[in-house]
Amino acid sequence: MQLRREYKNVLVLVIAQAIVGAQLPIAVTIMGLIGQNLASNLCWATLPISLMVFGSMTTAPWLGLVMQKFGRRVGFWCGCFGGLTGGAIGLFALSISSFELFLVGAYFTGIYMSTNGFLRFAAADTASPEFRPKAVSYALAGGLFAAILGPQLVNFTYEMGAQQYMGTYFAVMILNSLGFVIFNFLDIPKVEKGKENTFVDKSYLDFLKNPTILVAIICGSVSYALMNLVMTSTPLAVVGMGHSHYSASNIVSAHVLAMFIPSFFTGHLIARYGAERIVSYGLLLLTFSGAVGLMGIELGHFYVALILLGLGWNFGFIGATNLLLTAHKSHERGKVQGLNDFLVFGSVTLASLTSGTLMNCTGGSAQAGWSLVNWAMVPFLILAAGSLGWLYFHKKNRKESVERVF
Repeated sequence: MQLRREYKNVLVLVIAQAIVGAQLPIAVTIMGLIGQNLASNLCWATLPISLMVFGSMTTAPWLGLVMQKFGRRVGFWCGCFGGLTGGAIGLFALSISSFELFLVGAYFTGIYMSTNGFLRFAAADTASPEFRPKAVSYALAGGLFAAILGPQLVNFTYEMGAQQYMGTYFAVMILNSLGFVIFNFLDIPKVEKGKENTFVDKSYLDFLKNPTILVAIICGSVSYALMNLVMTSTPLAVVGMGHSHYSASNIVSAHVLAMFIPSFFTGHLIARYGAERIVSYGLLLLTFSGAVGLMGIELGHFYVALILLGLGWNFGFIGATNLLLTAHKSHERGKVQGLNDFLVFGSVTLASLTSGTLMNCTGGSAQAGWSLVNWAMVPFLILAAGSLGWLYFHKKNRKESVERVF
């Protein structure tokens, strides 16, 4: 019965990631371009993406607690409601050409983005320890189908409606409506109330004092933030270099495919080699992505850089997620996972804000802005690599101390 439940839940989460999650590549593809058209200052072109990520950051802590108290299903329904509301507001904002209202809609879309991040944790809830890395990886693999569906919906609905992208936002509303049905099939029990009172309630600071949790958050934040930093600027850079809107959409699609295709085997690699090693490979791939981005501005350079960026995110983020799951107990999951996503999406918010500033308001040209975006990756890659090395030596020294005692 347990095996049947864990596989069923993963299947539901894969379907949800594929269908409802398609709104995220849609948002990344069009929000910056819409912002560029509606904003009075080009420096604010990527502000809608930043507001979406800010919405995700600010709702993650309370959504984690909602899921722990009322169950995963209720929490995911909250996300669908947020995405549906965001789509409706975005549609209306486009109809009246209001940048300010469009930002409000972007914030509500961020509520769904937050719950989408919890999909990977939900996959682990009913999974056995042996299946857990694979469950997390498979749940994220649904993003492969989202990567195909999202950009294709953009291409299909681009010219529908009185204003460009109005039809796209209507499609977003349909996707979120389907989410209410899909999540109804989720079968994840709540944490038993009788067990909650038998444990000491730790503060957020207590959790951050745990080296494994701290490093998992740092590496997860850096992997996601750098991916967002570069991806947010990509449509603006591609179009700014004289390439077409369709090229920008296809490059984003290739990038999102690279984010999720490895998920079919990332869990197996983590189970075999360990989360820390897979995270280190992810950081290396992110480094190669930045290097390729600095080599040129032809479509080939964009494709290779963004594919490497997606691969790096996959290894870095999934590896960090599995590292986090080894460092807390079931009754702590709401608080720890909410804290993790608050800090991860907080860093992503800063990255998306920085992305627009670097791309449009520095360097004097699209090419110079794109170069600055890629150079900005360096210090954060050093931070993540340094924290991972520190955790390795911390565990090694602790193991040696235990061996000396016995």
